[in-house]
Amino acid sequence: MTFESAIFYFFAAVLLGSAAMVVTIRNPVKSALFLVLAFVSAACLWMLLKAEFLAIVLVLVYVGAVMVLFLFVVMMIDVNLAVLRQGFGDYLPVGGLVAVLMVVEIALAVGPKQFAADHLAHAAANAAHPHYSNTRALGLLLYTTYVYPFEIAAVILLVAIIAAIALTMRRRPDTKYQDPARQVEVRAKDRMRIVKMRAEPKA
Repeated sequence: MTFESAIFYFFAAVLLGSAAMVVTIRNPVKSALFLVLAFVSAACLWMLLKAEFLAIVLVLVYVGAVMVLFLFVVMMIDVNLAVLRQGFGDYLPVGGLVAVLMVVEIALAVGPKQFAADHLAHAAANAAHPHYSNTRALGLLLYTTYVYPFEIAAVILLVAIIAAIALTMRRRPDTKYQDPARQVEVRAKDRMRIVKMRAEPKA
């Protein structure tokens, strides 16, 4: 086993372990932190595959922006852990079936047919070319071959953003809210009253 293969298996093991902790741990904040570790491990794997642009984007966009927003939303919606623990075993068979189906689909998508030795050798030869740019190659693939999946992913992200905003905008009975429209319409005489009082003589 070469040194590069050992590093690959190390980061792959960390990625699988952190991904398992994301879906099994009960604390949402700790789950988000393990998801950060999974993203960083995936970025390291992208670096080993000579896809530096994807690795940097994964760290900057997902770890630096999306996960911060996710933690902000988790803290804003005030998740009740006691409610999450109820009925966990009832959904375990369905969750296990969905997980098995996802693993099968991923295995079919990234199997040996798409990642055969000749494909990897061709990709390595292109990456070794002095004028090769993986950013340009990625852009050509995204906006030509995979333009429709790229647009569908963008719509899904937009729906997720709207859902996160809707969760934070819910009304709580124990929280005081301010109406900006009423604040703008406030006049000075509505907030301040001048009272005339008689001066008292000195004793």
